Amino acid sequence: MKVLVTVTDVALVDDEFEIDGLDVDERYLSYDLNEWDEYAVEAAVQLSEAGDDVEVVTATIGPERTEEAIRTALAKGADRAVRVWDDAVAERDLLDAETKATLLAPVVREEEPDLVLSGVQSGDDSFAATGVTLAEQLGYEWAAVVNDLAVDADAGVASVHRELEGGVDELVDVELPAVLTVQTGINDPRYASLRGIRQAQTKPLDVRGLDDLGLDESALASPLRWTATYEPESESEPTVFEGSVDEAADELAGVLREQGVGE
Repeated sequence: MKVLVTVTDVALVDDEFEIDGLDVDERYLSYDLNEWDEYAVEAAVQLSEAGDDVEVVTATIGPERTEEAIRTALAKGADRAVRVWDDAVAERDLLDAETKATLLAPVVREEEPDLVLSGVQSGDDSFAATGVTLAEQLGYEWAAVVNDLAVDADAGVASVHRELEGGVDELVDVELPAVLTVQTGINDPRYASLRGIRQAQTKPLDVRGLDDLGLDESALASPLRWTATYEPESESEPTVFEGSVDEAADELAGVLREQGVGE
């Protein structure tokens, strides 16, 4: 059995920052493995540990910088990785969900996994559509916002709980191959061990460009354009209550009374 996990890194912005054109100035950014993808990686690794001959492959779209996040996934138990990037992709200001799916689909077709896991969304763009768009392009069955998962590889079925609105869960069986988008809380992602970190440095990481994927620059065409980046203005200044806990509580209670809260 093979499980492919799509992963990405996300930008973490300092509390104080400056905007340079369409981007936050790099001086104020750090990067880490996307939170939702951590749960997807953990779900894949748990399947690997529970079954015989289960391979976990990660697929990423991103520049060389993303290899730190990729190595984190490898350190947590993934077996190898594929990173999609070249100069043509780098020239794009924005990769929307459809474009990302178009770039990932050839990787999935080549790998022929039984199961594709993706985080529900990324912590920066938050499109929350790449996984299901990928399933549509592949012609795979899919389930979104999965918070519980059991796989019967012999039967070719994944039994999943989906989180619906209003706190309702839906239980559904999905035939493999399938794409599942994984919600936070489905498991407890492990920390990378020192041994895992050392092993990750030698695990295969293959870089693919458009030519390698059988694509050309038309695959990057998108109706979406990134036109502006700005910091929203605050309508009011925060009120800071100083002093002891009791003093701060009394001040807060007074403000709430003035606002008519609790009346």
